[in-house]
Amino acid sequence: MVSKKLVKKTFSIESNISHSNKKEDPTVVDAVKPIKLTFSEGVDEKTIPDGIKLFKIRSDGEEVETDIKITFRENSRDSLYINKSEKFSEGEEYKLSINSQLNSLSGASLKEEYNTYFAIDYSFNLNKEGITDLNNERSQILIISDLHLGANDSYAEINQNRDVLVDFLEQVRYSPHIKELVIAGDLIDEWFVPMHVDTFNGKTQRDFVKAVAKNNKPVFDALNNIIKDGNVEMIYIPGNHDILIDSGDIQSVLPGISEARDVKGLGAYVPPDFPELVIEHGHRYNFFCAPDFSNRSITNTESILPPGYFFTRMATSSVVEGRPKNHINLPVISKNDLGAEQLGYFLYWNVWKELITEFPVNEGVEEKVINTGIDGLTDFYAINDFLPYQDPETSYIDVDLHKGIIEGWDERLDNNLVPVKIPLEEAVLKAALSSHLDDQSQIQFFDNPDSDKRIVIFGHTHEARVITTLAEDGNKHIYVNSGTWIDKNKCTRTFVVVTPPKNDNKNPTFVNLYQYGSEGDINKLNSQAINNLK
Repeated sequence: MVSKKLVKKTFSIESNISHSNKKEDPTVVDAVKPIKLTFSEGVDEKTIPDGIKLFKIRSDGEEVETDIKITFRENSRDSLYINKSEKFSEGEEYKLSINSQLNSLSGASLKEEYNTYFAIDYSFNLNKEGITDLNNERSQILIISDLHLGANDSYAEINQNRDVLVDFLEQVRYSPHIKELVIAGDLIDEWFVPMHVDTFNGKTQRDFVKAVAKNNKPVFDALNNIIKDGNVEMIYIPGNHDILIDSGDIQSVLPGISEARDVKGLGAYVPPDFPELVIEHGHRYNFFCAPDFSNRSITNTESILPPGYFFTRMATSSVVEGRPKNHINLPVISKNDLGAEQLGYFLYWNVWKELITEFPVNEGVEEKVINTGIDGLTDFYAINDFLPYQDPETSYIDVDLHKGIIEGWDERLDNNLVPVKIPLEEAVLKAALSSHLDDQSQIQFFDNPDSDKRIVIFGHTHEARVITTLAEDGNKHIYVNSGTWIDKNKCTRTFVVVTPPKNDNKNPTFVNLYQYGSEGDINKLNSQAINNLK
């Protein structure tokens, strides 16, 4: 006689919080949100005390059991809610464990033990009353970028959002928990100017910066009030649209602001007490926007203006003109076999061809209408002046403005302190892709054995997002793009808040991406927690 092996009946479980079985990568849960568990069968209440347990993760990693309160959904035993007997502590990590001792009404048990780690997010606000669980401590780092404040509202990219920005800055000023306000580049826009306009109006760059401050007086008043109060340290990092704005220019309109600079036109900020975090604009890694010295033979100055400047002037005119129908007949440039540098110029040409096709202008490519007067470029230029051209007899491809930009790429990377070299072909072809900058956070910092950074925050692309990765050693990395505040953007008025562990212990650090509403409301777009920081 063959005996049949008894198979114990099992039942399944679902939760309203994402599952994470790694202590290093806890799911982030709102403080006011109870944990809901839904079972495939009704639960036997008598088995709950031994079957469902909640542990608080101490700063030393020890798991300490804590009391919980469980309530069922009305007239149901297949859905229950878990709360602590008191309340979940914001900024803390917990582990929920459900073992085989929990049975259903029919006697079934879980197929395998269910464990999940989660961290309780802070109830973020910018109110004067503050956040209770931060104990009136100033610890939060708030990051904004890409304000693009201009000197003339007829073409500036921020008009509608300006009053909202002022309201936002007023709240930051009085928040009891903001320790630092970091402006991660493109505060002042020296690039988004129609081609025919004299950027400095016959005056100096310092005059231009003051004109921007005057045109955006409520914003600069709000920023200066924060600086004068002295409660929140404000840090400025240069971007590509303010790549030439020097420290004297900034101090002339924001006296006393701290600045993070390294190479001319670049800067990265690492908080003194937070070495695992780095904040920069991101143009350091962009072929068209990073400081470039290939025009120095023309200007006889320490010129750093990259080719992205000319694209932006062209694109601004195209936008102001209503994106006119493309009537430009561009010359054909063919690929040759004269070496890697020539291939680089061929790729460079193809990128320009796509950009000119996307942003055509009434003036065409031959009319010398680009009124520069900037960074040693004193002439009027045509679009053709920065486009590659090909000798019909030799097939050799060359360029006038930014001559040598392809050959000088590696030297440019060294000059701009880029840790990990970016291949030329990738740099040229992917420069317009937001994903290219996102990838650099991983390449330059997280995969770089010489880097100790666990959190990287860029701006530049105007595409706010959060990307997390888990390294082989179990350490979590967080990349955030802070987005923009310009009017016409799919997602605008975004900012980042980093909240270090409270009480100087090893509780999670929280990295949150928010959007500020036109009525002053704050919408959380993404929230992450990270452990094991030094």
